[in-house]
Amino acid sequence: MIIPTSKQLEFLSWEVGMFFHFGIRTFFNGHRDWDGEEMSPDKFCPEYLDCRQWLKSAKLIGAKYAIMTAKHHDGFALWPTKLSPYSVAASPWKNGRGDVVKEFTDACRAEEIKCGLYYSPAQWGSHAVEFKDGREYDDYFIGQISELLSNYGKIDYIWFDGCGSNGHTYDQKRIVGEIRRLQPGILIFDMWDPDTRWVGNEDGYAPSPNLYEKEMNVLGERKTVFAPAECDCKIRKNWFYDLDEYSLKSVSELMGMYHASVGRGSNLLLNVGPDERGLLPEADVKRLSEFGSEISRLYGRDLGFEKAVKAGENLFAAEYSPRRLKLYKETEQLPLVSAAVIQEDVSQGQKITSWKLYARLPSLQPDTAIRCLVAEGGTIGHKAIVRFPALRTARLELEVASREGEAVITDIKAY
Repeated sequence: MIIPTSKQLEFLSWEVGMFFHFGIRTFFNGHRDWDGEEMSPDKFCPEYLDCRQWLKSAKLIGAKYAIMTAKHHDGFALWPTKLSPYSVAASPWKNGRGDVVKEFTDACRAEEIKCGLYYSPAQWGSHAVEFKDGREYDDYFIGQISELLSNYGKIDYIWFDGCGSNGHTYDQKRIVGEIRRLQPGILIFDMWDPDTRWVGNEDGYAPSPNLYEKEMNVLGERKTVFAPAECDCKIRKNWFYDLDEYSLKSVSELMGMYHASVGRGSNLLLNVGPDERGLLPEADVKRLSEFGSEISRLYGRDLGFEKAVKAGENLFAAEYSPRRLKLYKETEQLPLVSAAVIQEDVSQGQKITSWKLYARLPSLQPDTAIRCLVAEGGTIGHKAIVRFPALRTARLELEVASREGEAVITDIKAY
């Protein structure tokens, strides 16, 4: 059993994050990765850039962290890097003296949201930096990462994208060593020394069962590690802003993604692309507000069951509070329950591999009432959200069907 680090447990507690794809591509609607089309820095001019507007919008869905593309595959840096002429310093925005990374990191701290930066080591097109050998490429990589991790205070999360790195073997130990030296508490996404991992799709859906232990590449060796999955997905068809408002996902689809990510023990990372003004589009903000309101409507207030307790060797139970139950008995009505949120203590590793959830059918004597199976599944992990046909009950019981080691349920909340 592999035990997670404290920062991995904190990552799971964040649950929801916002991704912001912003850069030179924002000003060239219709361009795609690797299309070879020229994208001049002369076009980069987000006149009304307001990263706090981005972060305030992220709060609408309860996001605890945010990630911005500091440099995407095209090579355009959103900070005045000393290692490439292709950056905000070559743009007319703020007469070449602007720094989007600084504005973003400052906004994260002002809005008390954990700060993450995306970095792609790839580059293409006429502005790509040329290197004489692989070591020089690694020096460039380390140099840019060092700028990002040295000049903007604490960075909570670095999100690497390995796309486009074919043909180059990175000096993983040297690169990771420098990252860990500069920011010892940082989380690394997916690559080389992973604290978290990609879920395997870009649709917002985690598998079921969802195991935190995974065999991955760790500094050139295949190892089984504790690495919770993150479900990155986008609110529109494209990652960067594009003229495609028709593709804006509905609240129903977004809730499906929420249930299939957070509801399966993973984190949801939802992308919204800021537009040419440097603002999130009004339609996207409205949809985020609607999405956040639906999450709050469904899970903002539980039904007041007592904290779950162990009720047998493989049984955990949550009962309606005696005080509230007395009131319901007087009207011969029990609370109407249609969902449960189950949380496992994974601080010593993920233990539960299958479970069944029962509800005691309506009775004034819940201890002797017939049990009704309402849901079953595989792993629980940080959180499992379970929805089922509404029924009246005063007791939910979780039966652990299979486990690896002693399982602990921290709570079962009814909604």
